[in-house]
Amino acid sequence: MDEFQPTSNGSSVAHEGGRIPPQATEVEEAVLGAMLLEHEAATIALEMLTKTSFYKQSHQIIFEAIQELFERENPLDLLTVETALKDKGVLDQIGGVQALNDLTRSVSSSASIGYHAQILTEKALKRDLILSCNDIIRDSYDQGSDALDVLDEAEQRIFNLTNVKSRNSYQRVGDVVKETLNYLEDLRGQSSGVTGVATRLDVDQYTAGWQKGDLIIIAARPSMGKTAFMLTAAKNSATHPNADARTPVAIFSLEMSQRSLVQRLLTMEARVDAQSARRGTMSEEEFQRMIDAASTLYEAPIFIDDTPAISLMELRSKARRLKSDHNIGMIIVDYMQLMTVNLQSKQANREQEIASISRGLKTLAKDLDIPVIALAQLSRAVEQRGTDKRPQLSDLRESGSIEQDA
Repeated sequence: MDEFQPTSNGSSVAHEGGRIPPQATEVEEAVLGAMLLEHEAATIALEMLTKTSFYKQSHQIIFEAIQELFERENPLDLLTVETALKDKGVLDQIGGVQALNDLTRSVSSSASIGYHAQILTEKALKRDLILSCNDIIRDSYDQGSDALDVLDEAEQRIFNLTNVKSRNSYQRVGDVVKETLNYLEDLRGQSSGVTGVATRLDVDQYTAGWQKGDLIIIAARPSMGKTAFMLTAAKNSATHPNADARTPVAIFSLEMSQRSLVQRLLTMEARVDAQSARRGTMSEEEFQRMIDAASTLYEAPIFIDDTPAISLMELRSKARRLKSDHNIGMIIVDYMQLMTVNLQSKQANREQEIASISRGLKTLAKDLDIPVIALAQLSRAVEQRGTDKRPQLSDLRESGSIEQDA
């Protein structure tokens, strides 16, 4: 038996302890046979499968030949596939013409092609999982590796496999229309007009709440109230009077510590002067208000991470964990230009790094289906303009791509 099983990243799954990796060669034969006999079956299979969906090397070669013929819009049948394999010099490698004939004889109907393709997808996913676990074990044995880096990379590998599993296919517009009408009908019952994450601030009138899957940029020059706005929005969302409208919030604070953020939250909630709290000059009545504010915030589903210069990979990893463990409904990053990212190119400049961070946050919002609010600083160009100092999208510091992703 030809035992060559590259996974989706091109590596191969080794037999371990005499065990054969997950595979279903009979189903592979049925799928290839159906593809050789019916164009419609080939169309369905090519949409759902790739070369690495097949375990046997000979089956991968045949699938690749069918795929190339299909992409060139050439006729697809037993003879054309045989010719294609012969031209590439691999006909004997797959067992000759007899092997192709055997594939077609093993098929009675192509009606189950979709189900069969799903079986192969499941087997290939398990092989990919084996490879990822092997890589995780190898990295864990590396004495020079950082444990947290290994953990982040492990979570990224598993998350990538999850994305492959949950990849969406196309839908007929009529089906989407039905879903959309049902969604709009549900919205009609909301008297507040807020359909996203409510902040209970005036901004809700313009946004209808922060919407799922959106990356929202809150930009201003330093000391203009970005963090205060963010904390107010987070507190209001997490402590909404309507229990059904409460939203767990994750805050990634790259500039302020957890204690500093919570102190600001308490003074804002208690309406106590921040300087009085900082200097310890609060009156007895003010301190009592702080205690009352603490009781309000104590149970609030707000999660704060104050890792300085957090990387995009680490933030994504922690966000996925928070989504899984606490079902967070909103992420706030304060602020995005303090984040770091590892780019392959050593010549990458800071603008390219910020562009990568912006794209990564947008992808995270879509993957978790929650709004991501990223605070950002504006460049000095705002102050250097004449009388009109209103911010423009082009004023976003270090990157013009932020305005495209937001």
